[in-house]
Amino acid sequence: MSEDEGRAPEPGRGAREPEAAPDTPGPTARPDRSATPGPDACGEPAAPGRAAPDQPPPEQPAEPPADAAPGAEPPEPEPAGAEGAAQLTGRQRLAAGLWPPRLNRNQLIAAALLFVLGLGLAIQVRSTSEDSALRGARQEDLVRILDELDDRTTRLEEERERLESQRSELENSSDQAEEARRQTRERERQLGILAGTVGAQGPGVQMEISAPPNVVESGQLLDAIQELRAAGAEAIEVNDVRVVADTYFTDTDGGVRVDGRPVSPPYRFQVIGRPQDLKPALNIPGGVVQSLQGDGATVTITPSENVVVDALRSPQRPDYARSPSR
Repeated sequence: MSEDEGRAPEPGRGAREPEAAPDTPGPTARPDRSATPGPDACGEPAAPGRAAPDQPPPEQPAEPPADAAPGAEPPEPEPAGAEGAAQLTGRQRLAAGLWPPRLNRNQLIAAALLFVLGLGLAIQVRSTSEDSALRGARQEDLVRILDELDDRTTRLEEERERLESQRSELENSSDQAEEARRQTRERERQLGILAGTVGAQGPGVQMEISAPPNVVESGQLLDAIQELRAAGAEAIEVNDVRVVADTYFTDTDGGVRVDGRPVSPPYRFQVIGRPQDLKPALNIPGGVVQSLQGDGATVTITPSENVVVDALRSPQRPDYARSPSR
């Protein structure tokens, strides 16, 4: 060991700085920040070659690919799940968007209202289709029903006009008591015709049904009576038996019983009413006449201006019903 190496540096004499070792890359080497001079911590500009303390290194822009055109923007980074989403089919994406549902309160209320409205409409349509009596009816039946409604409307209008005329006569008559008695007698006569206690005559039709025994049944005769009543018949007589509201028909050997009295073919009907309404009601397609002819019977209908119904029924006193005037 020489004297110079063991001798301590003298005070006031600067020690010789060791030469800087060449920069060798290593695991702990920091990037050179001397290329961007800037103010140091004290606000003074940093000397060239001196790095500013505690300043992060600037981010280096990503280098564009070699085959990119000059001036083109660098491509955006692709999200991590894009490759998996691209592999989903359209149906899977639709299912992923619909489930789980993302609903709020307003949407739930609207859905509930629409459900209630649809349920009510379905119930109404179903009840209307089931309760309709004309559903599936034939065209002939619809025509017959329409004609009966028109005839009934006409009769009701005539009855209304008659009642209004009676009221006017009562109001304008000098002797209202006498007018009231006259109208009462007229009303009694009309009720007697309907009850079968008074004979009647007027325009109408005469119908005769000829058939072998046990061909015409009681139900077919009852259907004829119902058709005539619906067409406006006011008085009906069958083989000298007056037909009223409580008349009944039953089958018997070789014929039919009407109110317990046996009658046999030919069956003769005396009907008072408007001939223009009675005859078409019996001859409608699929009606009584066509049904009887299909069973082998012969039906003859003759309009007349003077039909006499003189078969009478004895008046019956009701057991329980009483007039409110007594």
